[in-house]
Order: sequence, then structure tokens, then C-alpha cells
Amino acid sequence: MDDNKLYNALLKSQEEQRQLALKQGEAKPEDGFRKERPFAGSGRQRPELGSVGAAHEEHPPTVYDASVSLGLIANPHPWTREQLRERKIIHPGMADKEVMDAYRELRIQLRNRAGEAGFTVMFSSLGGQGGSMLTAFNLAASFAMDAHTAALLVDCDPYHQDLSGLVSVRLEAGVTDYVADSARTVRDILYPSGVDRLSVIPAGTQASSAVELFSSVRMRELMNELKGRYPDRCIIVNAPPFRSSTEARILERFCDQVVLSVPFGEVSGEDITDALDTLDADKFAGLVFQE
Repeated sequence: MDDNKLYNALLKSQEEQRQLALKQGEAKPEDGFRKERPFAGSGRQRPELGSVGAAHEEHPPTVYDASVSLGLIANPHPWTREQLRERKIIHPGMADKEVMDAYRELRIQLRNRAGEAGFTVMFSSLGGQGGSMLTAFNLAASFAMDAHTAALLVDCDPYHQDLSGLVSVRLEAGVTDYVADSARTVRDILYPSGVDRLSVIPAGTQASSAVELFSSVRMRELMNELKGRYPDRCIIVNAPPFRSSTEARILERFCDQVVLSVPFGEVSGEDITDALDTLDADKFAGLVFQE
């Protein structure tokens, strides 16, 4: 092959590679990398948005793409602003800016500790009567407000059924049912919440054997699957009261960070110190004081 033919063949090969890169959604150098990448794998059909569980099972991502992941989180019955306000769920444009800013600050602090990857936070009350669900839900909602992030709230407190009053769909099987029945799939326990980009998993109905179920291999496998399913997702685990339950100590092992709430007038400084002594110091992320 003479020099001209070799040169022409090289140009043709480079052009073919450039065209292939454009089809795959890569930015062009002349764009200065300022343009958004289109839907990755634009030759593929976009998944239909249906129920949360069905979408996850029918379109499992093979190569991670945030546009696919976030698009699969359906919200068929979104709450209105009035309904969010009635349930004390934080939302963009809410009147009480101080409350919103408090959750934003907590989100920032947790994100800074974790870095860019998805992570799991356990939230538990130091009081004896539960009451952590609304704060845990709002913490998850604060992450879901970011258009580039999804959140999953996993309720692991089967003794308090507060989650049902915060979501816009009927809840049935949950974590304990999944762990107790090997025939169940994640699809069976995953529900939309009424808040965009926020999904929930209820605690389930097997409260009497929660300690044994949370200690099982299947529980560990469930948490590993939830963590690995989508790397853009922040997982909030709502645990039973930390000082009065064994379950919270078990759930701690599945989480990257731990946040404890301190109900006003219920907990002494000594109680807080004793609780922190039992925690992994590397996981402890802070205290939330509640009125």
C-alpha cells in the first residue's frame, strides 16, 4: 500500500471512530464539553414508566446511567403541596425556610462525609417511644430534591407503623416479610412515596421475630442488593429506638453512617454518652435535636 492509500485509510478509520463515538453520546471536542450528554445508548428504546417494582425488574441496568436509573423511579400518585404541608413533609418552596435549611445542612454534611458515591445512613431515636419516622422521611426527601440523586427510605421499625401516613399508596409486604419468605423479590416490597425520586420499603408484618430476621444472611443480602442496584441512590434506614432495642445495633452493621435524634426533655447527657460508646466511632455522623 502506497503512502496516499495508507493516509486515506487512516482518515477513514478515524472518521468511523468519531461517528461511533457520537452515536454513543460522547461530547465532541469542538463543543468544549459544555453540552449535556444525550440518553446513553440512544439506540435503545427508553423504558416505559410503570410501577416502581416492575420497572426495576424489567429493565435492570447493565451499564450504569443516571438518566435510566432516575427515570425508573415512578411516582404515580404525587402529593400536592397542600398534602405535603399537612403531613409536615418538606418540599421546594415551603414557607418554613428554617426547617428546609436544617435538612439541607444535614444533607450536605452527610454527603461531604460520604463523597460522591451512594451511601447508607441509619437514623434512630435515643428516646424510648420511636418517633423518628417523620425526620427520617424528610431526610430522604431532602436527598430526593436533588434532580441528580435518588433516595430510598427503608423502614426497619416494625413496632411503629408511621410510614403508612406519609406515602400516597397502600403499603403491604415489607422488609421482614421479604426476609422471612425466600420467594419474595425486591419488586414485591418497593413502593413509590408520593415524592419525586423517593421510593420506600415498609418494615413489614413480622414484628415478633425482627431480631432474628435482621440477623439473617438474607437480610444482609437484601441490603447489599439495595446498595448495589443504583450507585446514585442514598439509602436512609429508619431503625427502632437505639437505646431500647437490639434491632438498631444489628442494623448499624449494614450502614455507612449513623445519625441519632435526641427528643427534647427525654434524654440526658449521660444517656447520649452511653449510646455513643456503643457506636462505631467512624460511622457516627451526628445528633439531631428535636423539639
